[in-house]
Amino acid sequence: MENLYASRVERIRDMMRARGWNAVVICGSDPHGSEYIAPRWHQVAWVSGYDGEGDLVITLDHAGLWTDTRYFIQAARQLPGSGIELHKTRVPEQVLIPEWIAAQAAAQTEEYVIAVDGNCQTAGSVQAITEACKAAGCEVGETVRIVNAPDLLDGLWTDRPGVPATPIMTLGEEITGESRPERIAWLRDVLQEKGCDAMLLTALDEIAWLLNIRASDIPYNPVCISFLLVTLDEVCWYVTKDDFARPDEETADSFDELRREGIRILGYEEVAYGVAGMVEDGEIGRIYADPASLNYNLYTILSENMPDAVSPAEVSLILGPSPIPLRKALKNPVEIAGMREAHLEDGIAMERFLYWIEKSLAFGDIITERDAADKLGSLRAEIPGYKSDSFETISAYGPGAALPHYITPKENAPRLEPHGLYLCDSGGQYIFGTTDITRTVPLGPCNPLEREDYTLVLKGHIALAMAVFPRGTAGCQLDVLARNPLWQSKRNFGHGTGHGVGFFLNVHEGPQDIRQNFNSQPLLPGMVTSDEPGIYREGRHGVRHENLILCTEAGKNDFGNWLRFEPLTLCHFDTSAIVPGLLTDDEREWLNQYNRTVYETLRPRLGEAVATWLEQKTRPI
Repeated sequence: MENLYASRVERIRDMMRARGWNAVVICGSDPHGSEYIAPRWHQVAWVSGYDGEGDLVITLDHAGLWTDTRYFIQAARQLPGSGIELHKTRVPEQVLIPEWIAAQAAAQTEEYVIAVDGNCQTAGSVQAITEACKAAGCEVGETVRIVNAPDLLDGLWTDRPGVPATPIMTLGEEITGESRPERIAWLRDVLQEKGCDAMLLTALDEIAWLLNIRASDIPYNPVCISFLLVTLDEVCWYVTKDDFARPDEETADSFDELRREGIRILGYEEVAYGVAGMVEDGEIGRIYADPASLNYNLYTILSENMPDAVSPAEVSLILGPSPIPLRKALKNPVEIAGMREAHLEDGIAMERFLYWIEKSLAFGDIITERDAADKLGSLRAEIPGYKSDSFETISAYGPGAALPHYITPKENAPRLEPHGLYLCDSGGQYIFGTTDITRTVPLGPCNPLEREDYTLVLKGHIALAMAVFPRGTAGCQLDVLARNPLWQSKRNFGHGTGHGVGFFLNVHEGPQDIRQNFNSQPLLPGMVTSDEPGIYREGRHGVRHENLILCTEAGKNDFGNWLRFEPLTLCHFDTSAIVPGLLTDDEREWLNQYNRTVYETLRPRLGEAVATWLEQKTRPI
């Protein structure tokens, strides 16, 4: 029987032959450059059967998936039979999509036509292809042509989901610490400094932050599929607003509240020609947009409708990084207080969950990975202010934990056994904050390698948590702290050590991170970042220890201003799997103090049985 995904690739090739295309790029994102996407834009999964992160390129004689080290094992399991080859990224020998396509184009003697789904391909990514082709000696517009083909799969994907439209809520400044008018006024000041008349916002979390609105158009991400145009005297929100799409009373009230503040609410599909029309009519001149989230289709329409520029100073569409991610990452005092509350409540749920697992296995109960994930979700759902999980819970025992982004089966999930290591990576979206925590816990006796890996990863976690560093230090300069204990034993992990976390927003945000890749953004007070080193042994086990940490001031002296991290996460680290001799005195002191803080903070809310159990778990080592 022919593989379903191989047949889909061939159907795409039939379309390519009919239209004279040499290559098709299918991006694993959406019209807003999102990391997490709604089902409508699961195009890579529909074509390939692979449901991790990544992008596809299909030519008449090759099909390739480009993804990074987090997904190599998953891709190797899901791609066989599809005819799609894995192209590895974040490895020394990587050849990225722009360079690979440029090499194919350079080998042709006739025009090479590249089709991109302009709705899901960003302007920046198409520019990268253009630059790579130029570097390979191919001139775009002459020997190479890039075709904008929005929704190119529509004719093949006949049951494709529509654009989601979930209820919308507004947040008051008692929750966010800052009102809509204040945030809009700040952005207008930035635009005036840049000499621009307007900014077109395309990233969903930026829109949600600026308007103090939330929805759930993308699972686990409290965002609304929309675009936002902010001018010096007007705000236009392009969003699905049909009463049949969003029929609830809360949405109607939210729209009324926004309209009273002078915000125009327009249709989602109106954005391209609506904004272009405002330019043509002279209502706005220079528009600022971020090419990292501005889709190529929208960029093309705006560019074609902009007046011709005589000089660079007269260019109407200005592309550059959005100023919002940095402002959004610097949590204000109200947001920090909310994040503390979220982690307190989340810590209670986590301790009750870990207690339940241990006692259930001791009684001989049968628990699967899915049972555990569902139990944790139900405990979080009891918390007032809970809105959803912040991502799909990774509940993985033994070999499953060796996949950093393991998907827990909904049926026939592996059972938890009273030995070895169980990894649970999870989080919650609360109206007062967002959490993300990983705990790897021993379910019984562990073998020497499991205990050694467990301890070395914990050493890396503690080293980063204890860091004191001068203001101006970037995350890439601290990443080695978390890796060094593993490197000393010639071990490593293939993902980043830390990512930014939003306030009741996306669990992944920038501009800061902690990873080996160069990122010049300094870590600053108010930033919330994860601390999550790991190790993964295919077919055996995986270990990851993760807390969220808040960057705070650490004093000033003759050598400058100093910063440090404060753990926000409140959940103990199990010490029973540790190899004590591998810990230094400083590491042991940090661990004992952290566990003691967890116990003393949560004890009044846990109930006698769980509190007694946690007291035993947090005894000094």
